[in-house]
Amino acid sequence: MHKLLILSSQADEYLRLIQEAQLNDLACAATSSPEQAILRGRDCDLAFGEPSLLCHVLPHLPGLRWVQATWAGVEPLLDPALRRDYILTNARGIFGALMSEYVFGYLLAHERHILQHYKSQQAKQWDDTAPGTLRGKQIGLLGVGSIGVELARTAKHFGMRVRGYTLASETCPEVDTYFHPPDKLAFAAGLDYLVCVLPQLGATRQIVDEQLLAALPAHALVINVGRGSVLDESALVDALQSGRLAGAVLDVFMEEPLPPEHIFWRTPNLLISSHTAAPTVPADMVGVFLVNYRRWLRGEALRYRVDFELGY
Repeated sequence: MHKLLILSSQADEYLRLIQEAQLNDLACAATSSPEQAILRGRDCDLAFGEPSLLCHVLPHLPGLRWVQATWAGVEPLLDPALRRDYILTNARGIFGALMSEYVFGYLLAHERHILQHYKSQQAKQWDDTAPGTLRGKQIGLLGVGSIGVELARTAKHFGMRVRGYTLASETCPEVDTYFHPPDKLAFAAGLDYLVCVLPQLGATRQIVDEQLLAALPAHALVINVGRGSVLDESALVDALQSGRLAGAVLDVFMEEPLPPEHIFWRTPNLLISSHTAAPTVPADMVGVFLVNYRRWLRGEALRYRVDFELGY
């Protein structure tokens, strides 16, 4: 019999869905409180939940063998001061469609001038400005993991040209041209849209810097749905304030929640959402866990295993 600690703000919903699977060889303890988790999870060999909560209870789970994180990014569990004597898997394959809805919602709004038309409507002005189109435009994906692959597929649906920037891999057939370090300026040249979907790593910190932003055409739009740390926030503000960049859409930030005094709130041509681009759907996440749990029982390699040294 295995025992699973479920530690999440949605613990009750996760517990309900896992219990529906009728796993007779799995007992569960579910809570949203790290303090309660420490008391109730000491004999758990498996854990499932949010990295920001799980990192507080790792020292108190002596028999832990596997953690299934409910996030794609697992930065709180990568602290070198924390134990690494267990298998860590993250959430993949469930965010791509949601990210595509978010990204292409903003791309279409930009091309079709939706906000401009709404302002004209409020002013009772007839606005027959001709719209643009995504067809033939060039999108650059800074990161072509599972989410980037889904974005590339959606881009091809709209007839776009796709560039990908990765460390080495070139496995997505929908990417027309690949670039690798240190060729990020060549990657950025000529893009209509730059979409950042990179994880938080040492090599990705502020990769979107003054030089990369300067390499973009003035009409380009930057969208960041990866991690706030990949963006040099001051450089972006300068580019937007000076008009060297047409606009930006940000869902993630160095500091979250974004404080009221932050300059982003008053930066021109910047649209902000509050880390809501691709929320975790409990049913989808439990599906990932169940596939891995059955693999665990059969002694098979788990999907989406994280390398503690690489960070993904």
